[in-house]
Amino acid sequence: MKLLPTRVSRVLRRLMRAPLFTSVAVVTLALGIGANTAIFSVVRGVLLKPLPFDHPDELVGVWHTAPGLGVPLLNQAPAFYLTYREEGRTFEDSGIWDTFAVSVTGSGEPERVDVLAVTDGILPVLRVQPLLGRRFNADDDSPRTPERVMLAYSYWARKFASDPSVVGRQITVDGTPREIIGVLPASFRFLNASPQMVLPFRLNRSEVFVGNFSYQGLARLKPGVTIAQANADIARMIPLVAERFPMPPGFTKQMFEDVRIGPNVRPLASDVIGDVGRVLWILLGTVGIVLLIACANVANLFLVRAEGRQQELAIHAALGAGSRRIAWELLSESLVLGVIGGAVGLVLAYAGVRGLVAMAPAGLPRVQDIGFDPAVLLFTCAISLLAGSLFAVIPVIKFATPRLASALNQGGRLGTASRQRHRARNALVIAEIALAVVLLVSSGLMIRTFQAMRRVNPGFTNPAQVVTFRVSIPDSVIKDPEQTVRTEEQIVRHLEQIPGVTSVGISSSVAMEGIGNHDPIFVEDFPGPGGRIPPIRTYKMIEGSYFTTMGNSLVAGRALSWEDSYKQSPVVVISENLAREYWKEPQAALGRRIRNSPDDPWRTIVGVVRDERDEGLSKAAPTIVYWPLLVKHMWNDPVRVQRGLTFVLRTERVKSPTLLKEIQQAVWSVNGSLPVANVRTLTDIISASMAQTSFALVMLAIAAAVALMLGVVGIYGVIAYVASQRTKEIGIRIALGAVPRDVTGLFLRQGLLLAGTGIAIGMIAAGIFTRVMTALLYGVGALDPVTYATAALSLGLTAMLASYLPAARAARVDPAEALRREV
Repeated sequence: MKLLPTRVSRVLRRLMRAPLFTSVAVVTLALGIGANTAIFSVVRGVLLKPLPFDHPDELVGVWHTAPGLGVPLLNQAPAFYLTYREEGRTFEDSGIWDTFAVSVTGSGEPERVDVLAVTDGILPVLRVQPLLGRRFNADDDSPRTPERVMLAYSYWARKFASDPSVVGRQITVDGTPREIIGVLPASFRFLNASPQMVLPFRLNRSEVFVGNFSYQGLARLKPGVTIAQANADIARMIPLVAERFPMPPGFTKQMFEDVRIGPNVRPLASDVIGDVGRVLWILLGTVGIVLLIACANVANLFLVRAEGRQQELAIHAALGAGSRRIAWELLSESLVLGVIGGAVGLVLAYAGVRGLVAMAPAGLPRVQDIGFDPAVLLFTCAISLLAGSLFAVIPVIKFATPRLASALNQGGRLGTASRQRHRARNALVIAEIALAVVLLVSSGLMIRTFQAMRRVNPGFTNPAQVVTFRVSIPDSVIKDPEQTVRTEEQIVRHLEQIPGVTSVGISSSVAMEGIGNHDPIFVEDFPGPGGRIPPIRTYKMIEGSYFTTMGNSLVAGRALSWEDSYKQSPVVVISENLAREYWKEPQAALGRRIRNSPDDPWRTIVGVVRDERDEGLSKAAPTIVYWPLLVKHMWNDPVRVQRGLTFVLRTERVKSPTLLKEIQQAVWSVNGSLPVANVRTLTDIISASMAQTSFALVMLAIAAAVALMLGVVGIYGVIAYVASQRTKEIGIRIALGAVPRDVTGLFLRQGLLLAGTGIAIGMIAAGIFTRVMTALLYGVGALDPVTYATAALSLGLTAMLASYLPAARAARVDPAEALRREV
């Protein structure tokens, strides 16, 4: 039992006798191990850790496909949910949910609160037990019973000071009193949402029809049931939906069949994680390359140390030490270095994780689950031992069996070093350079992507001068649709009076806000074959000043006006790409007619506006239809009014500390019960849409910088070491008449040869590796020649400098001193 500590202490004493070697090796390993631990902790928290629910592997998201509409991922609809719940054989229970915001009034200033709306089965499916009170039941989820609400723990603590008597009290939500029936536990988290309240859906079955795919579906599989079986069960029930529920007005069962709706049940974790998984796996692979470079660097240091110990190892062999004993002596040093490097790396990783969480892109799922746990510590231990073993492989192979005569007679310093002696060191440097090329190219591609996205015309101008915020007018506050619009206009007029505000507009959603509404759009001139459902389009409800405020311009015709809403005029404005899709020229679209349902009246196109990148800079501008705020006969509504709006203000006073207060006063001067929420600039919204790209760019750039630094250190170390080993040769060359330029060129050529070989191999490797990044790129290909040439040139020039410094120093050797020192 005492043998192992004794050996470790002996190894530590040997390492302490070489402080420079030990410190450099530990720092190099700590950088590589720390980076890997930090990124792994993110991958573990976001991708690998089970969801915080009971038996999370049984939880699934219930989605559909609609190949007839070209939609690979279609949401859930009430008619489908009710059918699945009543006829399903594979689900223990299921439900639908949605998130939105509500106004809470009656205690202090009105506030906008994020809520989760659920059917009565959602919380039982998640097996969530309330901290106080009870969960929703079927009666709560019925439109025939009083309105009720559950509070999230954080809202209960903030608003009610954690008062346990809150159950049974009333709270006014969107102007309607609701009874508080329960408080959720502090541990409750719902996927990626952070709701402050939970409301029941209260579906009215008599009003449900086939369609309205606007909700998320969630279910729990029965024990032993697979996802494949659940998909087969969904496929069986889809035809039953059209038999049980009516079609939307004007739609036929044949249209429903032409859509070809199919099942797409998948693990709930997929809904939580989204598409961020590929970014994190790429980053983990990237820092893995950094660790390999660090190991190669330390391996070179270890080779130098082992070469300096040849006499010592030879003496051990002469005294009877076998190859295994000497191999273990070398390996034990490397393992101890790996463990020490891992310990230091763990400290760096802890700081790194805090930084990663702080700079994580908006919407990164499960941020609260990122941290250190036993799995992360085990990972750090494993890669520390792996690194310690990895960089010792070559020294063990070369020196575990010392050549006694050569080692004892020459001491490793006499004579000119042969090429074979440096072959391993050269190979390691070439590998470092090749791996550094991969990271430089990857980072370069992300930089080019970021630049390409910044050059995209988003469909608006000067976003830094545009402030946006949300205001909603529930029908419990103002019932009459026209009066609702008039109140919205009054708010606009008051906002226009704020000093420095040049324009104010309103829309159901602003570009890249992430609030999407979609409908099929029928075009009068293009009825389509067989009366099929036409393509789905994005739609917004606006007032015409929205375009002026955003800095978007009309291509043809006019904008919508307040009068269009008050008169409920059957008019619309469409985006330029939609006009060109059907009529080739925007001007030709004016006077044409469209509608969103076969039974709705035709709407005349009165204007065409330039395209808007509504889904982010990296995605093509969608085709958009702009409706007035008040629309007559839209779907089942005799009159539809847009109650939730994003207000946009253009002003040069964006950074004014009093602007928010002035905005609030302008809104409250019209109606004091309307909260102002989600205040931000359009620049903030754009940055959020680019957050994932920015995050990947920063991480890759850091990795590339570390890789470049380690690669340069590797080249410098090799050339400096070779120059020190060839001191006698240099002295002889200079004594025989060689000029400093010749000596400098000798070592410079060797450095450039190593760099050139590494760059060539790295280019091939980068061409393979960067293909996995294709989904992250925009406006640049994975084999972009400019990026590859820039990476090669940058690394080549840096390698030249790293080679030149020790080469120039070697050229200044005094031949007499060199020959005297070698005697």
